[in-house]
Amino acid sequence: MAGQNLAGDQHTQRLMLDVEIIAGPFLLLAMFGGLLVVGLRALAPVEQSRRRQLEFTADASHELRTPLSVIRAEADVALSAPREAAQYRDSLRRIQGESQRLRQLVEDMLWLARFDSNPPPPGSEPVDLATLAQACADRFRAVGPAVSAGTPDDAVLISAPPEWIDRLAGVLVDNACRYAGPDGTVRIEVRAQGSRVSLTVEDSGPGIPEAERPRLFDRFHRATEHGSGSGLGLAIGDSIVRSTGGRWHVGDSPLGGALMSVSWRHAQPARITASLAGRSPQV
Repeated sequence: MAGQNLAGDQHTQRLMLDVEIIAGPFLLLAMFGGLLVVGLRALAPVEQSRRRQLEFTADASHELRTPLSVIRAEADVALSAPREAAQYRDSLRRIQGESQRLRQLVEDMLWLARFDSNPPPPGSEPVDLATLAQACADRFRAVGPAVSAGTPDDAVLISAPPEWIDRLAGVLVDNACRYAGPDGTVRIEVRAQGSRVSLTVEDSGPGIPEAERPRLFDRFHRATEHGSGSGLGLAIGDSIVRSTGGRWHVGDSPLGGALMSVSWRHAQPARITASLAGRSPQV
């Protein structure tokens, strides 16, 4: 073959080059956009965690500043001029109250920080909700409101760390007593329905407005202006409920206030006994 016409090949090459020049930037932009979307989705949990940490730090600083300011003010007033012994006792009593509040706030913050950084795996120990509810009612009867407990005669068992459930019940009853007031009523009830059991705490306080319920478990959030909590109790309770496989129900109580209920899957005694028997003894 002495010669060959290359005009067709050159035309094809020019056409492909033109297509690459025109489509190349769009292809690069599409790849960049896709990678950007994937990266933002991958970083979304990290950014959300960082934002929550910043909000938690800001809210914690605000909450800690209040009792510290009160303690400083009471000390300055007490030392500003000679006073009677009764006046000094009043100042020291207020300082003691703010110190206890500050200590509780710091302990709650440390608990949440440890739980968020490294949540411990929940154990599978049997917890009798009926016994726990009766003990919780006995503990809070000296607070002021009329506290009663309605529990079945048989054991109502769930599988969870006992100290977690005891703290959850304490948070719910403490909130109910605070909002019900000294002359109010608080009722604790344990029920077993089918495969689930529930722990319910009701009070005769002002209740929880419907608009506040979506933010009820946010840290440092208070549903009403009544009471003097730090806004961390229900956040701790929510962490416990989620870690133990529980479900929340928030509603209105026939007593006139709020109804807070948590339900878990009913743990059968035979299943728990077999689970405990299979454990190796700890030294």
